[in-house]
Amino acid sequence: MNSMMNAGRGVILILAVSAVFFSFAAATSVPGQTQNDEQAEMKLALDLAKLLQSARTVISNHQNLINDPEVGDKGLTGERVLAETIEQYRKATGHDPRDFDPQSREGRLMRAELDAIGEVVDESQTLINEKGLGFKGFIPAVFGRLVTERLRDKVATELQIKITAPPPLVRNRKARPDEWEQQIIETKFLSPDWTRGQVYSEAQKNGVQSVFRVMVPEYYAASCLTCHGGPKGEIDITGYPKEGASEGDLGGVISITLFRNNQ
Repeated sequence: MNSMMNAGRGVILILAVSAVFFSFAAATSVPGQTQNDEQAEMKLALDLAKLLQSARTVISNHQNLINDPEVGDKGLTGERVLAETIEQYRKATGHDPRDFDPQSREGRLMRAELDAIGEVVDESQTLINEKGLGFKGFIPAVFGRLVTERLRDKVATELQIKITAPPPLVRNRKARPDEWEQQIIETKFLSPDWTRGQVYSEAQKNGVQSVFRVMVPEYYAASCLTCHGGPKGEIDITGYPKEGASEGDLGGVISITLFRNNQ
């Protein structure tokens, strides 16, 4: 429980998803990979990102309940969060994340993410249900990081997802962008010429390992500004200084890496 409370000093980040979520920049290709293959990979990456966003929305919707010091057992189990996550995802995409063939790559990775969501919530029950404690630090940003870490444990050779941000906005060292992610953030997402909400993808090859990388930008919603708005420098509820951001500013990026089989 103590580690979860320490993790609570992360970012309270509830991000707006652009209506042009499925708009993306043309990917650079690796020889041997067809356009249809990369379109399928793009769809999978966006489905995985949307599932994570749906789960964070559920945790955001229940912040008042989670932080209610008068209520013990809140009934916010992994099963309940999963059910609400699936409904959020279904409303956003028109299909159920469990409908993928469980033997397919898509089905295995979506199921692994669903399992990670449920496990993180179930393992956090002691904290969520602690009476007498108000703000618990079990916020969407911390929850999202825990889910991506659990997902990495499950499918590390196939998929990695990281929630990152422009370096000045990163509050947790684990969320720092790597060199490539930072380059895309600075040269694409922060460029005045970049279409707001447009996703960036790129196929890469490192030795014998081919990967397909997707960056999904996210933007501050009005609810984010309680912790990330003004006045700049004022300490927010998590103990960090506010960034002085405005609604619609780039606040984060979901970075997805799909590993290919030595193509």
